[in-house]
Amino acid sequence: MQVSEYVSFDGIGLAQLVRDGAVSAAELQDAALRALHAVNPQINAVAEHWPADLSAVDGTAPFAGVPFLIKDMAVTMAGQRSEYGSRLAAGHVSASDSHLMTLFRKAGLATFGRSGTPEMAFATTTEPVLYGATRNPWNLALSAGGSSGGAAAAVAAGIVPLAHATDAAGSIRVPAASTGLFGLKPSRGRVSNGPAMDEIFSGLGVQLGVSRTVRDSAALLDAVQGMPAGEPYVTAAPGHSWLSQVNAAPGKLRIGVQRAACNGARPAPAIAAALDATVRLLESLGHHVEEVAPALDVPWEVFVQANARIWCANLVPWIAGLAQESGRAVSPETLEPATLACYRYGQTVSAVDFVAALDVRNTVTRQAGALFGQYDVLLTPTMPELPWPLGRYGENEDKLDGLGWTARLFEHSPYTPLANVAGLPAMSVPLAQSTDGLPIGMQFMAGHANDGTLLRLAGQLERAAPWAHRRPPMWAGKV
Repeated sequence: MQVSEYVSFDGIGLAQLVRDGAVSAAELQDAALRALHAVNPQINAVAEHWPADLSAVDGTAPFAGVPFLIKDMAVTMAGQRSEYGSRLAAGHVSASDSHLMTLFRKAGLATFGRSGTPEMAFATTTEPVLYGATRNPWNLALSAGGSSGGAAAAVAAGIVPLAHATDAAGSIRVPAASTGLFGLKPSRGRVSNGPAMDEIFSGLGVQLGVSRTVRDSAALLDAVQGMPAGEPYVTAAPGHSWLSQVNAAPGKLRIGVQRAACNGARPAPAIAAALDATVRLLESLGHHVEEVAPALDVPWEVFVQANARIWCANLVPWIAGLAQESGRAVSPETLEPATLACYRYGQTVSAVDFVAALDVRNTVTRQAGALFGQYDVLLTPTMPELPWPLGRYGENEDKLDGLGWTARLFEHSPYTPLANVAGLPAMSVPLAQSTDGLPIGMQFMAGHANDGTLLRLAGQLERAAPWAHRRPPMWAGKV
């Protein structure tokens, strides 16, 4: 199979070729490796790759033999390294598969590498010291977003059709918007983080993936949903497949449009123009769209502080465990300045502080629940600006404490964290491009467990305003 042919299919399409006998899983792996060697030296999306185990690939599985990458975070694969983008954990090898990895295997996905992530996933850009910066396939001088930036860059450049990703404050949606992909953050309680973790950041973090087509993300959610016994959050699966929703009519939706972010930030002109175009598209599809200014019901600074306390307090035992296992000290030689600052900030968070932060989570979640009693969907830009140049995000990071670093992260992506705090499904849809060709994502959010509403709408938008024809300059099919 030629790389130019390989990159023309999404994951479902490649699996159908395997089932039809038109191509073998080994041939797909060979094409994926050639795609990787063609573009990864330029974009640095894949931190490590290895020969995929194709012996157990089920030819009837939904993603039979489809090449796949796992993020270097939150999922473990027996016998492979899991380093969290950090020098502190360099060389760490996982002893067993996590529950999610078991489901990836069962789905037929042929995992052959790890995608890059910022250290401990504590940024919405991907520029770790350990691996080096991941570059955006649309412009190599720009960030691919984060924390699933390696995954997004790899999919956008054609190395794989879809890849594992995680999201605790926008880490699926931010890189999807930055690289022109579809990114769905599912509702809290749909995908397991176990067995080693019961929660990620006290319920703020979830896992799924990024993809070039809506149907790939829907089928991936079908493959990995379901919670084993002992999970802290369980959201029941529907009586239908998620894939079936992609071609189902969404009906006439009540859509609220939020222009200014909750911190008061206004979208840049290119983003504002894309939002206006999206409103017109939705109206042409028969939806009722009106302006709304939803409030968090707490001041922005209180919202940021609560997230900082939850994130950084969770980080402390995580880092302490890695230090104990590796025998390395927690120091500037093993942790980047921002991560170390967040670790130290987390050590100052008292139990009373942490409970107060969870109370803020409750307040925000209740407020969001009331909003989605009025609207089916909330539309915002995914990001207030176009992708930042590499290096901008980390400017003067050594002068910030953990609260200051969290504030920077939320300044970069102020529209996305609400869905994480409230546990809501949200997606970034690549509906626009700037005049110089950079992708622009629009975020759609729905009420808890209403993932199907988003997938029906996403399918409708993909048919009405397709994006599959758009290719970045750094594209494996033409390099």
